[in-house]
Amino acid sequence: MGIRPATRHGQNFLIDLNLVELIVDAAELTSDDVVLEIGTGTGSLTAVMAGRVAAVVTVEIDAHLFELASEQLFDLSNVTMLKFDALRNKNNFDDRVMDAVGEQLAAAPGRQLKLVANLPYNIATPVISNLLLSRYVPHSMTVTIQKELAERIIAPPSTKDYSALSVWIQSQCTAEIVRLMPPSVFWPAPKVTSAILKIVVDPERRARIADLQFFHQIVKALFLHRRKFLRANVVAALKHHLEKPQVDELFDSLGFAADTRTEQLDVETLIKLADAIRNVAPDWKL
Repeated sequence: MGIRPATRHGQNFLIDLNLVELIVDAAELTSDDVVLEIGTGTGSLTAVMAGRVAAVVTVEIDAHLFELASEQLFDLSNVTMLKFDALRNKNNFDDRVMDAVGEQLAAAPGRQLKLVANLPYNIATPVISNLLLSRYVPHSMTVTIQKELAERIIAPPSTKDYSALSVWIQSQCTAEIVRLMPPSVFWPAPKVTSAILKIVVDPERRARIADLQFFHQIVKALFLHRRKFLRANVVAALKHHLEKPQVDELFDSLGFAADTRTEQLDVETLIKLADAIRNVAPDWKL
């Protein structure tokens, strides 16, 4: 077709059709689902999903791929194709994406949103993270991403992969690696192993967090230097809000040792710490 994958868009096309079916099966799609797909590509995954769900909203930034996929998906009336960058910036989706999703969710009662996508590697983290703060929170996210990113998302405390992203996802969701995928199942073959990751949002977990935006920001701040002592990270993050003696009082109230490091704290403890910080510095922002 004369199409050359664009490195700047992180394009690696999944060419093993058995794995396309596996992704769709893992997503457990139903006739009440509205699927958001970031990265239409050639439309092969889109076409399979369209036959199982109420609607698919699919976004492609590449004009040539958009035209190719349009031909493939022309007869599918429940597919909405969008041609632009799904992200307005690193922290927000383009409003037009959410408008299209909202329109499909409102079209019938009982509909729920699911993200299902072979995500471009260069936007995988902001897509997954931002969707949990978007207008329409998904029921689940089933995505292909780099293996290293999948391992970071599911990592436990006190491991090299445990990060702000681990905490952010695990504080609200369950997550599991469904399958690892070698470079050979993509074209062009990437230099890394990939993974199918399934994330299911847990409303009860989300309900524990009083202010999701605040929690998201404070966890990012605390993990900027995750191997440093936690006290030093808190002092640095809140330098314009709390004096060092006030930080010490906060630590005493939570029972933290002086040599506690951010990477040692589990999700529950970080939620308690975020709540405590919010109580004494409610106007803090990163």
